Amino acid sequence: MGNGIQVRDRFADGAQYIGGKLRSGTSGRHHDVVNPATGETVYSYELAGTADVDAAVAAAREAFPGWSGTTPAERSEAMHRFAAVLAEQAEDFAYVESLQCGKPIKLSTEFDVPGTVDNTSFFAGAARHLEGKSAAEYDGDHTSYVRREAIGVVGSIAPWNYPLQMAAWKILPAVAAGNTIVLKPAEITPLTSLMFAQAATEAGIPDGVINIVTGAGKDAGEHLVGHPDVVMTSFTGSTAVGRRVAEIATSTVKRLHLELGGKAPFVVFDDADLEAAVNGAVAGSLINTGQDCTAATRAYVQRPLYDAFVQGVAALMETVRLGDPFDPSTDLGPLISHAQRDRVAGFVERARGYATVVTGGEAPGGELEAGAYYRPTLVAGAAQDSEIVQSEIFGPVLVVLPFDTDDEGIRLANDTPYGLAASAWSRDLYRANRATREIKAGCVWVNDHIPIISEMPHGGYKASGFGKDMSSYSFEEYTQVKHVMYDNTAVARKDWHRTIFGDR
Repeated sequence: MGNGIQVRDRFADGAQYIGGKLRSGTSGRHHDVVNPATGETVYSYELAGTADVDAAVAAAREAFPGWSGTTPAERSEAMHRFAAVLAEQAEDFAYVESLQCGKPIKLSTEFDVPGTVDNTSFFAGAARHLEGKSAAEYDGDHTSYVRREAIGVVGSIAPWNYPLQMAAWKILPAVAAGNTIVLKPAEITPLTSLMFAQAATEAGIPDGVINIVTGAGKDAGEHLVGHPDVVMTSFTGSTAVGRRVAEIATSTVKRLHLELGGKAPFVVFDDADLEAAVNGAVAGSLINTGQDCTAATRAYVQRPLYDAFVQGVAALMETVRLGDPFDPSTDLGPLISHAQRDRVAGFVERARGYATVVTGGEAPGGELEAGAYYRPTLVAGAAQDSEIVQSEIFGPVLVVLPFDTDDEGIRLANDTPYGLAASAWSRDLYRANRATREIKAGCVWVNDHIPIISEMPHGGYKASGFGKDMSSYSFEEYTQVKHVMYDNTAVARKDWHRTIFGDR
Protein backbone atom coordinates (compact mmCIF):
# COMPACT_ATOMS: atom_id res chain seq x y z
CA MET A 1 0.00 0.00 0.00
CA GLY A 2 2.89 2.32 0.64
CA ASN A 3 1.71 5.38 2.56
CA GLY A 4 -1.19 7.27 4.11
CA ILE A 5 -2.18 8.93 0.81
CA GLN A 6 -2.88 5.48 -0.68
CA VAL A 7 -4.90 4.55 2.39
CA ARG A 8 -7.08 7.60 1.76
CA ASP A 9 -7.47 6.56 -1.86
CA ARG A 10 -8.43 3.01 -1.00
CA PHE A 11 -11.16 4.14 1.38
CA ALA A 12 -12.23 7.22 -0.54
CA ASP A 13 -15.83 5.93 -0.65
CA GLY A 14 -16.09 5.76 3.13
CA ALA A 15 -15.47 3.55 6.16
CA GLN A 16 -18.73 1.55 6.09
CA TYR A 17 -18.79 -1.80 4.28
CA ILE A 18 -22.40 -2.81 3.71
CA GLY A 19 -23.67 -5.38 1.23
CA GLY A 20 -20.23 -5.79 -0.35
CA LYS A 21 -19.58 -2.10 -0.99
CA LEU A 22 -17.83 0.79 0.73
CA ARG A 23 -20.02 3.76 1.54
CA SER A 24 -19.89 6.86 3.69
CA GLY A 25 -21.52 7.11 7.09
CA THR A 26 -24.61 9.21 7.67
CA SER A 27 -24.09 10.48 11.23
CA GLY A 28 -22.89 13.92 10.13
CA ARG A 29 -19.84 13.55 12.38
CA HIS A 30 -16.31 13.02 11.14
CA HIS A 31 -13.45 11.14 12.73
CA ASP A 32 -9.70 10.96 12.12
CA VAL A 33 -7.51 7.88 12.14
CA VAL A 34 -4.25 9.07 13.67
CA ASN A 35 -0.83 7.43 13.54
CA PRO A 36 0.05 7.32 17.27
CA ALA A 37 3.77 7.25 16.50
CA THR A 38 3.70 10.67 14.86
CA GLY A 39 0.36 12.27 15.70
CA GLU A 40 -0.38 12.62 11.97
CA THR A 41 -3.84 12.01 10.51
CA VAL A 42 -3.75 9.19 7.96
CA TYR A 43 -7.47 9.01 7.13
CA SER A 44 -10.65 10.98 7.82
CA TYR A 45 -14.18 9.66 7.43
CA GLU A 46 -17.78 10.12 8.44
CA LEU A 47 -18.92 7.96 11.33
CA ALA A 48 -21.80 5.51 11.03
CA GLY A 49 -25.18 6.50 12.43
CA THR A 50 -28.16 4.39 13.34
CA ALA A 51 -29.35 4.37 9.72
CA ASP A 52 -26.10 2.73 8.66
CA VAL A 53 -26.50 0.06 11.32
CA ASP A 54 -30.03 -0.60 10.09
CA ALA A 55 -28.78 -0.92 6.52
CA ALA A 56 -26.00 -3.31 7.53
CA VAL A 57 -28.33 -5.50 9.57
CA ALA A 58 -30.80 -5.55 6.67
CA ALA A 59 -28.02 -6.64 4.30
CA ALA A 60 -26.95 -9.37 6.72
CA ARG A 61 -30.53 -10.52 7.19
CA GLU A 62 -31.07 -10.70 3.44
CA ALA A 63 -27.88 -12.71 2.94
CA PHE A 64 -28.58 -15.16 5.77
CA PRO A 65 -30.92 -17.65 4.02
CA GLY A 66 -28.54 -18.13 1.11
CA TRP A 67 -25.37 -18.38 3.18
CA SER A 68 -26.82 -20.63 5.89
CA GLY A 69 -28.28 -22.80 3.13
CA THR A 70 -24.87 -23.57 1.63
CA THR A 71 -23.27 -26.86 2.51
CA PRO A 72 -20.43 -26.94 5.03
CA ALA A 73 -18.13 -27.93 2.19
CA GLU A 74 -19.13 -24.87 0.17
CA ARG A 75 -18.52 -22.55 3.11
CA SER A 76 -15.22 -24.26 3.78
CA GLU A 77 -14.07 -23.83 0.19
CA ALA A 78 -14.92 -20.12 0.23
CA MET A 79 -13.06 -19.62 3.50
CA HIS A 80 -9.98 -21.43 2.21
CA ARG A 81 -9.99 -18.96 -0.71
CA PHE A 82 -10.38 -16.20 1.88
CA ALA A 83 -7.24 -17.40 3.69
CA ALA A 84 -5.35 -17.40 0.40
CA VAL A 85 -6.38 -13.80 -0.37
CA LEU A 86 -5.29 -12.70 3.10
CA ALA A 87 -1.92 -14.37 2.63
CA GLU A 88 -1.45 -12.66 -0.73
CA GLN A 89 -2.16 -9.27 0.87
CA ALA A 90 -0.16 -9.90 4.05
CA GLU A 91 2.27 -7.04 3.46
CA ASP A 92 -0.54 -4.50 3.02
CA PHE A 93 -2.34 -5.75 6.12
CA ALA A 94 0.82 -5.55 8.23
CA TYR A 95 1.58 -2.03 7.01
CA VAL A 96 -1.91 -0.67 7.72
CA GLU A 97 -2.14 -2.43 11.10
CA SER A 98 1.11 -0.79 12.21
CA LEU A 99 0.08 2.55 10.71
CA GLN A 100 -3.22 2.81 12.60
CA CYS A 101 -2.05 1.18 15.86
CA GLY A 102 1.60 2.20 16.11
CA LYS A 103 2.67 -1.37 16.77
CA PRO A 104 6.12 -2.49 15.59
CA ILE A 105 6.05 -3.81 12.05
CA LYS A 106 7.73 -7.01 13.20
CA LEU A 107 4.77 -7.67 15.52
CA SER A 108 2.27 -7.08 12.70
CA THR A 109 4.33 -9.14 10.26
CA GLU A 110 5.24 -12.06 12.50
CA PHE A 111 2.22 -12.29 14.81
CA ASP A 112 -0.94 -10.39 13.86
CA VAL A 113 -1.20 -11.15 10.15
CA PRO A 114 0.06 -14.78 10.16
CA GLY A 115 -2.19 -15.47 13.15
CA THR A 116 -5.17 -14.14 11.24
CA VAL A 117 -4.39 -16.22 8.16
CA ASP A 118 -4.01 -19.31 10.33
CA ASN A 119 -7.26 -18.58 12.15
CA THR A 120 -9.04 -18.28 8.79
CA SER A 121 -7.63 -21.62 7.66
CA PHE A 122 -8.70 -23.23 10.94
CA PHE A 123 -12.31 -22.07 10.65
CA ALA A 124 -12.35 -23.06 6.99
CA GLY A 125 -11.80 -26.58 8.26
CA ALA A 126 -14.18 -26.16 11.19
CA ALA A 127 -16.98 -25.25 8.77
CA ARG A 128 -17.12 -28.92 7.75
CA HIS A 129 -17.80 -30.04 11.32
CA LEU A 130 -21.20 -28.51 11.93
CA GLU A 131 -22.68 -31.66 13.34
CA GLY A 132 -25.27 -32.86 15.79
CA LYS A 133 -25.32 -36.03 17.85
CA SER A 134 -26.17 -39.54 16.80
CA ALA A 135 -29.74 -40.74 16.93
CA ALA A 136 -31.13 -42.90 19.71
CA GLU A 137 -34.45 -44.17 21.03
CA TYR A 138 -35.01 -42.50 24.37
CA ASP A 139 -38.81 -42.74 24.44
CA GLY A 140 -40.39 -45.94 23.24
CA ASP A 141 -40.85 -45.93 19.48
CA HIS A 142 -39.43 -42.45 19.03
CA THR A 143 -36.01 -41.61 17.64
CA SER A 144 -34.33 -38.40 18.76
CA TYR A 145 -31.30 -36.57 17.44
CA VAL A 146 -29.74 -33.13 17.80
CA ARG A 147 -29.10 -30.68 14.99
CA ARG A 148 -26.74 -27.73 15.17
CA GLU A 149 -27.92 -24.80 13.09
CA ALA A 150 -26.83 -21.25 12.33
CA ILE A 151 -28.57 -18.69 14.51
CA GLY A 152 -28.96 -15.67 12.20
CA VAL A 153 -27.50 -12.16 12.21
CA VAL A 154 -24.67 -11.63 14.70
CA GLY A 155 -23.73 -8.16 15.91
CA SER A 156 -20.13 -7.90 17.13
CA ILE A 157 -18.00 -5.14 18.60
CA ALA A 158 -14.20 -5.33 18.46
CA PRO A 159 -11.53 -3.28 20.30
CA TRP A 160 -8.63 -1.18 19.05
CA ASN A 161 -5.63 -3.10 20.39
CA TYR A 162 -5.66 -5.92 17.80
CA PRO A 163 -8.06 -4.64 15.12
CA LEU A 164 -7.29 -7.28 12.50
CA GLN A 165 -7.15 -10.27 14.81
CA MET A 166 -10.22 -9.23 16.77
CA ALA A 167 -12.18 -8.79 13.54
CA ALA A 168 -11.13 -12.31 12.57
CA TRP A 169 -12.01 -13.78 15.96
CA LYS A 170 -15.50 -12.30 15.72
CA ILE A 171 -16.23 -12.90 12.07
CA LEU A 172 -14.72 -16.29 11.27
CA PRO A 173 -16.55 -18.67 13.64
CA ALA A 174 -19.85 -16.91 13.00
CA VAL A 175 -19.52 -17.14 9.23
CA ALA A 176 -18.11 -20.68 9.26
CA ALA A 177 -21.24 -21.81 11.12
CA GLY A 178 -23.50 -20.26 8.45
CA ASN A 179 -24.36 -16.96 10.13
CA THR A 180 -24.06 -13.46 8.74
CA ILE A 181 -22.50 -10.64 10.71
CA VAL A 182 -22.30 -6.91 11.32
CA LEU A 183 -19.04 -5.91 13.00
CA LYS A 184 -18.39 -2.57 14.61
CA PRO A 185 -14.64 -2.00 14.92
CA ALA A 186 -13.19 0.71 17.15
CA GLU A 187 -13.57 4.02 15.34
CA ILE A 188 -9.88 4.84 15.89
CA THR A 189 -8.64 1.67 14.13
CA PRO A 190 -11.14 0.58 11.45
CA LEU A 191 -8.91 0.16 8.42
CA THR A 192 -7.81 -3.48 8.60
CA SER A 193 -11.32 -4.59 9.54
CA LEU A 194 -12.55 -2.98 6.33
CA MET A 195 -9.73 -4.63 4.39
CA PHE A 196 -10.66 -7.97 5.96
CA ALA A 197 -14.24 -7.66 4.73
CA GLN A 198 -13.06 -6.62 1.27
CA ALA A 199 -10.77 -9.65 1.11
CA ALA A 200 -13.73 -11.89 1.95
CA THR A 201 -15.65 -10.44 -0.99
CA GLU A 202 -12.64 -10.99 -3.28
CA ALA A 203 -12.61 -14.62 -2.14
CA GLY A 204 -16.21 -15.09 -3.23
CA ILE A 205 -18.02 -14.85 0.09
CA PRO A 206 -21.40 -13.36 -0.89
CA ASP A 207 -22.29 -9.71 -0.40
CA GLY A 208 -24.01 -9.05 2.91
CA VAL A 209 -22.45 -11.98 4.77
CA ILE A 210 -19.81 -9.69 6.34
CA ASN A 211 -20.65 -6.05 7.01
CA ILE A 212 -18.65 -3.35 8.81
CA VAL A 213 -20.12 -0.26 10.45
CA THR A 214 -17.61 2.19 11.87
CA GLY A 215 -19.19 4.46 14.41
CA ALA A 216 -19.15 5.58 18.02
CA GLY A 217 -20.14 3.14 20.74
CA LYS A 218 -22.94 5.30 22.12
CA ASP A 219 -24.56 5.54 18.70
CA ALA A 220 -23.68 2.72 16.33
CA GLY A 221 -22.58 0.26 19.02
CA GLU A 222 -25.59 0.49 21.30
CA HIS A 223 -27.99 0.50 18.36
CA LEU A 224 -26.35 -2.65 16.98
CA VAL A 225 -26.53 -4.46 20.33
CA GLY A 226 -30.18 -3.53 20.80
CA HIS A 227 -31.29 -4.14 17.21
CA PRO A 228 -34.30 -6.49 17.10
CA ASP A 229 -32.97 -8.39 14.08
CA VAL A 230 -29.64 -9.17 15.73
CA VAL A 231 -29.88 -12.50 17.56
CA MET A 232 -26.42 -12.63 19.17
CA THR A 233 -23.97 -10.05 20.47
CA SER A 234 -20.24 -10.68 20.80
CA PHE A 235 -18.17 -7.99 22.50
CA THR A 236 -14.49 -7.63 23.36
CA GLY A 237 -13.45 -4.68 25.49
CA SER A 238 -13.39 -3.34 29.01
CA THR A 239 -15.43 -4.86 31.80
CA ALA A 240 -17.19 -1.54 32.41
CA VAL A 241 -18.43 -1.31 28.81
CA GLY A 242 -19.18 -5.04 28.84
CA ARG A 243 -21.68 -4.48 31.65
CA ARG A 244 -23.48 -1.90 29.49
CA VAL A 245 -23.49 -4.26 26.50
CA ALA A 246 -24.93 -7.02 28.69
CA GLU A 247 -27.64 -4.71 29.98
CA ILE A 248 -28.78 -3.84 26.45
CA ALA A 249 -28.44 -7.37 25.05
CA THR A 250 -30.32 -9.09 27.85
CA SER A 251 -33.18 -6.62 27.57
CA THR A 252 -33.83 -8.04 24.10
CA VAL A 253 -33.02 -11.64 25.15
CA LYS A 254 -29.98 -11.99 22.89
CA ARG A 255 -27.32 -14.62 23.18
CA LEU A 256 -24.25 -12.92 24.63
CA HIS A 257 -20.50 -13.49 24.35
CA LEU A 258 -18.17 -11.26 26.39
CA GLU A 259 -14.37 -11.18 26.40
CA LEU A 260 -13.51 -8.46 28.89
CA GLY A 261 -10.61 -7.06 30.88
CA GLY A 262 -7.69 -8.87 32.42
CA LYS A 263 -5.03 -8.44 35.07
CA ALA A 264 -2.89 -11.50 34.44
CA PRO A 265 -0.74 -12.79 37.31
CA PHE A 266 2.78 -14.08 36.61
CA VAL A 267 3.64 -16.45 39.48
CA VAL A 268 7.32 -17.35 39.94
CA PHE A 269 8.06 -20.15 42.40
CA ASP A 270 11.50 -20.40 44.03
CA ASP A 271 12.60 -23.36 41.88
CA ALA A 272 11.88 -21.56 38.59
CA ASP A 273 14.49 -20.91 35.91
CA LEU A 274 15.22 -17.30 36.85
CA GLU A 275 16.59 -16.22 33.47
CA ALA A 276 13.59 -17.71 31.64
CA ALA A 277 11.19 -16.03 34.07
CA VAL A 278 12.86 -12.64 33.67
CA ASN A 279 12.72 -12.85 29.89
CA GLY A 280 9.14 -14.10 30.00
CA ALA A 281 8.07 -11.27 32.29
CA VAL A 282 9.50 -8.58 30.04
CA ALA A 283 8.07 -10.09 26.85
CA GLY A 284 4.76 -10.93 28.49
CA SER A 285 4.26 -7.49 30.01
CA LEU A 286 5.36 -5.43 27.01
CA ILE A 287 3.60 -7.29 24.18
CA ASN A 288 1.77 -4.72 22.05
CA THR A 289 3.06 -2.01 24.44
CA GLY A 290 1.15 -3.74 27.23
CA GLN A 291 -2.16 -3.13 25.45
CA ASP A 292 -3.17 -6.76 25.67
CA CYS A 293 -5.79 -8.15 28.04
CA THR A 294 -3.64 -11.25 28.61
CA ALA A 295 -0.39 -9.33 29.20
CA ALA A 296 1.55 -10.11 32.37
CA THR A 297 0.70 -7.28 34.76
CA ARG A 298 1.25 -8.66 38.29
CA ALA A 299 4.43 -10.63 38.96
CA TYR A 300 4.36 -12.58 42.23
CA VAL A 301 7.84 -13.88 43.01
CA GLN A 302 8.71 -16.23 45.87
CA ARG A 303 11.01 -14.41 48.24
CA PRO A 304 14.30 -16.30 47.56
CA LEU A 305 14.19 -15.13 43.90
CA TYR A 306 12.53 -11.77 44.44
CA ASP A 307 15.53 -9.40 44.53
CA ALA A 308 17.28 -11.05 41.59
CA PHE A 309 14.04 -11.04 39.59
CA VAL A 310 13.50 -7.31 40.18
CA GLN A 311 17.08 -6.52 39.18
CA GLY A 312 16.92 -8.74 36.11
CA VAL A 313 13.62 -7.38 34.82
CA ALA A 314 14.68 -3.76 35.36
CA ALA A 315 17.95 -4.32 33.54
CA LEU A 316 16.27 -6.06 30.60
CA MET A 317 13.52 -3.42 30.35
CA GLU A 318 16.20 -0.75 30.01
CA THR A 319 17.50 -2.46 26.84
CA VAL A 320 14.13 -2.42 25.09
CA ARG A 321 14.26 -0.24 21.97
CA LEU A 322 11.49 2.33 21.49
CA GLY A 323 11.24 3.81 18.04
CA ASP A 324 9.61 4.12 14.65
CA PRO A 325 7.15 1.22 14.25
CA PHE A 326 8.36 0.68 10.69
CA ASP A 327 11.99 0.22 11.78
CA PRO A 328 12.53 -3.56 12.03
CA SER A 329 14.80 -3.05 15.05
CA THR A 330 12.06 -1.37 17.12
CA ASP A 331 10.86 -3.47 20.06
CA LEU A 332 8.19 -1.18 21.50
CA GLY A 333 5.86 1.21 19.72
CA PRO A 334 3.68 3.97 21.15
CA LEU A 335 0.44 3.56 23.02
CA ILE A 336 -2.67 3.97 20.91
CA SER A 337 -3.10 7.66 21.75
CA HIS A 338 -1.83 10.48 23.92
CA ALA A 339 -4.95 10.09 26.04
CA GLN A 340 -4.09 6.45 26.72
CA ARG A 341 -0.49 7.40 27.51
CA ASP A 342 -1.72 10.00 29.98
CA ARG A 343 -4.00 7.41 31.58
CA VAL A 344 -1.11 4.97 32.01
CA ALA A 345 1.16 7.72 33.34
CA GLY A 346 -1.53 8.65 35.85
CA PHE A 347 -1.47 5.16 37.37
CA VAL A 348 2.30 5.29 37.71
CA GLU A 349 2.40 8.82 39.14
CA ARG A 350 -0.20 7.95 41.76
CA ALA A 351 1.76 4.81 42.64
CA ARG A 352 4.83 6.88 43.51
CA GLY A 353 3.02 7.81 46.70
CA TYR A 354 2.92 4.22 47.96
CA ALA A 355 5.41 2.19 45.87
CA THR A 356 8.78 2.42 44.11
CA VAL A 357 9.17 2.96 40.37
CA VAL A 358 12.25 0.83 39.74
CA THR A 359 12.68 1.79 36.10
CA GLY A 360 10.73 3.71 33.47
CA GLY A 361 7.77 5.78 34.55
CA GLU A 362 8.17 8.50 31.94
CA ALA A 363 7.64 9.43 28.32
CA PRO A 364 10.78 9.68 26.20
CA GLY A 365 11.69 12.97 24.63
CA GLY A 366 13.74 13.77 21.56
CA GLU A 367 12.66 12.24 18.27
CA LEU A 368 9.81 10.33 19.92
CA GLU A 369 8.25 13.31 21.67
CA ALA A 370 5.44 13.75 19.14
CA GLY A 371 4.28 10.15 19.57
CA ALA A 372 2.34 8.51 22.40
CA TYR A 373 5.39 6.68 23.75
CA TYR A 374 5.98 5.55 27.33
CA ARG A 375 9.01 3.74 28.68
CA PRO A 376 8.78 0.17 29.97
CA THR A 377 8.01 0.49 33.67
CA LEU A 378 8.59 -1.74 36.68
CA VAL A 379 6.90 -0.91 39.98
CA ALA A 380 7.79 -2.64 43.28
CA GLY A 381 6.60 -2.35 46.86
CA ALA A 382 2.90 -1.82 46.16
CA ALA A 383 0.30 -3.35 48.45
CA GLN A 384 -1.99 -6.07 47.11
CA ASP A 385 -5.07 -3.87 47.51
CA SER A 386 -3.52 -0.83 45.78
CA GLU A 387 -4.89 0.63 42.57
CA ILE A 388 -1.89 -0.33 40.47
CA VAL A 389 -2.25 -4.00 41.48
CA GLN A 390 -6.03 -4.25 41.19
CA SER A 391 -6.92 -2.10 38.16
CA GLU A 392 -6.32 -2.79 34.48
CA ILE A 393 -3.70 -0.29 33.26
CA PHE A 394 -3.34 -1.41 29.61
CA GLY A 395 0.17 -0.11 29.15
CA PRO A 396 3.84 -1.20 29.48
CA VAL A 397 3.73 -1.46 33.28
CA LEU A 398 4.59 -4.51 35.40
CA VAL A 399 4.06 -4.59 39.17
CA VAL A 400 6.14 -7.05 41.20
CA LEU A 401 5.29 -8.34 44.70
CA PRO A 402 6.95 -11.01 46.90
CA PHE A 403 5.27 -14.03 48.47
CA ASP A 404 6.43 -16.67 50.93
CA THR A 405 4.39 -19.87 50.65
CA ASP A 406 2.83 -21.55 47.62
CA ASP A 407 -0.59 -21.07 49.20
CA GLU A 408 0.03 -17.34 49.44
CA GLY A 409 1.23 -17.06 45.85
CA ILE A 410 -1.88 -18.74 44.46
CA ARG A 411 -4.16 -16.77 46.77
CA LEU A 412 -2.63 -13.47 45.60
CA ALA A 413 -2.87 -14.54 41.95
CA ASN A 414 -6.62 -15.02 42.38
CA ASP A 415 -7.11 -11.82 44.36
CA THR A 416 -8.53 -9.51 41.67
CA PRO A 417 -11.93 -9.42 39.97
CA TYR A 418 -10.37 -10.67 36.72
CA GLY A 419 -9.65 -14.16 35.43
CA LEU A 420 -8.60 -14.09 31.80
CA ALA A 421 -5.04 -15.46 31.79
CA ALA A 422 -2.14 -16.31 34.09
CA SER A 423 1.21 -18.07 34.10
CA ALA A 424 3.13 -20.20 36.59
CA TRP A 425 6.89 -20.67 36.55
CA SER A 426 8.38 -23.77 38.17
CA ARG A 427 10.52 -26.80 37.42
CA ASP A 428 8.34 -28.90 39.74
CA LEU A 429 5.52 -30.77 38.01
CA TYR A 430 3.36 -30.88 41.14
CA ARG A 431 3.64 -27.15 41.72
CA ALA A 432 2.85 -26.41 38.09
CA ASN A 433 -0.16 -28.74 38.07
CA ARG A 434 -1.45 -27.29 41.30
CA ALA A 435 -1.20 -23.77 39.84
CA THR A 436 -3.09 -24.75 36.69
CA ARG A 437 -5.86 -26.26 38.84
CA GLU A 438 -6.20 -23.52 41.42
CA ILE A 439 -5.58 -20.29 39.54
CA LYS A 440 -8.97 -19.07 38.33
CA ALA A 441 -8.33 -18.02 34.74
CA GLY A 442 -9.39 -19.11 31.29
CA CYS A 443 -5.79 -19.82 30.28
CA VAL A 444 -2.83 -20.75 32.49
CA TRP A 445 0.56 -21.04 30.83
CA VAL A 446 3.40 -22.95 32.47
CA ASN A 447 6.92 -21.55 31.99
CA ASP A 448 5.67 -19.23 29.25
CA HIS A 449 3.30 -16.31 28.88
CA ILE A 450 1.26 -15.03 25.90
CA PRO A 451 1.26 -17.69 23.09
CA ILE A 452 -2.12 -18.53 21.57
CA ILE A 453 -3.11 -21.04 18.91
CA SER A 454 -6.19 -21.32 16.71
CA GLU A 455 -7.06 -24.81 17.92
CA MET A 456 -7.42 -23.82 21.60
CA PRO A 457 -10.02 -21.56 23.27
CA HIS A 458 -9.48 -18.06 24.57
CA GLY A 459 -11.84 -16.58 27.15
CA GLY A 460 -12.13 -15.73 30.81
CA TYR A 461 -13.55 -16.37 34.25
CA LYS A 462 -15.13 -13.90 36.68
CA ALA A 463 -15.19 -10.26 35.52
CA SER A 464 -13.19 -11.20 32.44
CA GLY A 465 -16.40 -12.40 30.83
CA PHE A 466 -17.71 -15.64 29.38
CA GLY A 467 -17.65 -17.42 26.06
CA LYS A 468 -14.69 -18.48 23.96
CA ASP A 469 -12.86 -17.13 20.94
CA MET A 470 -10.97 -19.41 18.55
CA SER A 471 -11.18 -23.23 18.61
CA SER A 472 -14.17 -25.50 18.09
CA TYR A 473 -15.65 -24.16 21.34
CA SER A 474 -16.01 -20.76 19.67
CA PHE A 475 -17.51 -22.33 16.56
CA GLU A 476 -20.22 -24.07 18.59
CA GLU A 477 -21.15 -20.82 20.36
CA TYR A 478 -22.36 -19.45 17.02
CA THR A 479 -24.81 -22.32 16.58
CA GLN A 480 -28.12 -23.23 18.18
CA VAL A 481 -29.18 -26.73 19.19
CA LYS A 482 -32.42 -28.26 17.96
CA HIS A 483 -33.97 -31.51 19.20
CA VAL A 484 -35.66 -33.47 16.40
CA MET A 485 -37.97 -36.40 17.30
CA TYR A 486 -39.56 -38.99 15.03
CA ASP A 487 -42.43 -41.39 15.71
CA ASN A 488 -41.20 -44.67 14.23
CA THR A 489 -44.50 -46.59 14.36
CA ALA A 490 -45.92 -47.73 11.04
CA VAL A 491 -49.33 -46.17 11.71
CA ALA A 492 -49.76 -42.65 13.01
CA ARG A 493 -50.87 -42.52 16.62
CA LYS A 494 -54.38 -41.25 16.08
CA ASP A 495 -55.23 -41.94 19.69
CA TRP A 496 -52.25 -40.06 21.11
CA HIS A 497 -54.40 -37.29 22.49
CA ARG A 498 -56.16 -39.74 24.81
CA THR A 499 -52.88 -40.24 26.70
CA ILE A 500 -53.05 -36.61 27.73
CA PHE A 501 -56.72 -35.69 27.70
CA GLY A 502 -58.56 -38.99 28.10
CA ASP A 503 -61.74 -39.86 26.15
CA ARG A 504 -63.88 -37.03 24.81
